[in-house]
Amino acid sequence: MKRNRRIKILATLGPSSDKEEIIMQLAKAGADVFRINMSHASHEVLATTVSYIRNVEKEIGHPLGILVDLQGPKLRIGKFIDGSTNLTQGNIFTLDNDKKDGDNSRIYLPHKEIFSSVSVNDRLLLDDGKIQLKVISVTKGKIKTDIVHGGKLSDKKGISLPDSILGMSSLTKKDKADLQKALENEADWIALSFVQRPEDIYEIRKIVKGRAGILAKIEKPQAISRLEEIITLSDAIMVARGDLGVEMPLEEVPGLQKRMIRLARVHGKPVVVATQMLESMITSPVPTRAEVSDVSTAVFEGADAIMLSAESAAGDYPIKAVKTMDNVAVAVESDDNFQSIIRAQATKPEPTAADAISAATRQIAETLDLSAIVTYTSSGSTGLRAARERPAIPIIALSPNLRTTRRLSLVWGLHCVQTEDAKSLEDMVSRASLISLQEGFAQVGERIAITAGVPLGTPGATNMIRIAFVKKQDK
Repeated sequence: MKRNRRIKILATLGPSSDKEEIIMQLAKAGADVFRINMSHASHEVLATTVSYIRNVEKEIGHPLGILVDLQGPKLRIGKFIDGSTNLTQGNIFTLDNDKKDGDNSRIYLPHKEIFSSVSVNDRLLLDDGKIQLKVISVTKGKIKTDIVHGGKLSDKKGISLPDSILGMSSLTKKDKADLQKALENEADWIALSFVQRPEDIYEIRKIVKGRAGILAKIEKPQAISRLEEIITLSDAIMVARGDLGVEMPLEEVPGLQKRMIRLARVHGKPVVVATQMLESMITSPVPTRAEVSDVSTAVFEGADAIMLSAESAAGDYPIKAVKTMDNVAVAVESDDNFQSIIRAQATKPEPTAADAISAATRQIAETLDLSAIVTYTSSGSTGLRAARERPAIPIIALSPNLRTTRRLSLVWGLHCVQTEDAKSLEDMVSRASLISLQEGFAQVGERIAITAGVPLGTPGATNMIRIAFVKKQDK
């Protein structure tokens, strides 16, 4: 399962791909982490899919990550008398708490939190932004708006509030039930939707209690204003470009993507770029040139992972989509400009011994042209620090904790292997050399860099670098 690329591929599972044999093919094609979307999956489907992934993991002998994506609040309008209506620009349209079916002048809004959250001049976006309203007055149970962009509007369409912070939790009753099932099934990552503020991360942390990594989906403008705080509190973030593109001007999203990737790297947190990366491959065996360029941009920017959504979940060519993404990533990382671009984005290490060791290891490994960097990591923090440096040398992350290796499968450049803790310095060197050889990263006589914490087995105490030759007698 040695990859020829550093960036990871996150593949969403669904009707086209949630069978064990397909998951096996996806893993072999290049998928490192699998996403289960709770907007569409039942608890039974969740448990079955997790068992399939674990069976595949056992057969291939390489850790695979599982990300469970919580649905989050779904804000929708009520129904119309005739199933739909046409809204005309310049007319007045009211959203109220009257449960009667609506018409072209009003509609029922079943979310009381919205009435207390919006203000005059706030925008309301309906049907993925196709309809835009501007609030002109707010009274108890009634929001009167001016129709800025009209069009056909049908029953139960979604509503977004890009200018308002809603006084509601990002975890619904359904999300809490789904979260418990995800934790029972030992999911490695939990993706939190509808993040507006740092308090949303505090809330889910109280429930998760370290049993899984928390990935904050950045999909709302409100989160952008407190982005650094949210990144600091999260274990990873996702650039959810689809929802961002609905609630913000589309032309601002590429710049935000670049900003989020760089800020996540500064904080040593994995960052996933998602939405429409190979959208045309839902129905086509080949992507568009623009999609290939989009994937390439994420790779050049140093994202930790790129994600397939409907392409692998419900598309006609799930395996081809993963192979295409893999091929593009390999080509970009082989480009002569790749390393110089990645190095130009480097940030200063934190003033800690562990960060200094990681930075020095990268420089030593590249200066001496070593075959690999081998890092012993119990909790995963040392692996994250090594990846943050984005070395040109492969990184092998060794951990006695299988849960750690699975979680790190989302992180840039880490080839994760579960192994026992080293019993001595000699065992540490011997074990690192043998695994480098077995996993295909080094040959006999070549050199590797080894980082670890002394005393051995102490979490978060990386304080040593060792240069070692890979020897024939290592067993």
